[in-house]
Amino acid sequence: MPSYLVETYLPANRADDRSAGERRAESAARELTRTEAPVRFDCSFHVPEDEICFFVFEAPSSRAAALAAERAELDAIRVVETVSSPREEQR
Repeated sequence: MPSYLVETYLPANRADDRSAGERRAESAARELTRTEAPVRFDCSFHVPEDEICFFVFEAPSSRAAALAAERAELDAIRVVETVSSPREEQR
């Protein structure tokens, strides 16, 4: 399933708000999975210097990821699909 990066504004002095956003994102993903589409909240990361926080969702479409972000009240600036390189197998 594709992954989507949800970009949000998060001031450096409010970094603790990320945890609350994660809880809301997990709850929104579970609710969407029950009612509309399989969505999974993966992780988040904060870049305090840029006052940006990213939330990563696995979802069937950018619309589903955006809906999860909206229901989680993340105030998304944008939602974009991510592409990861495969990890090298352990030897």
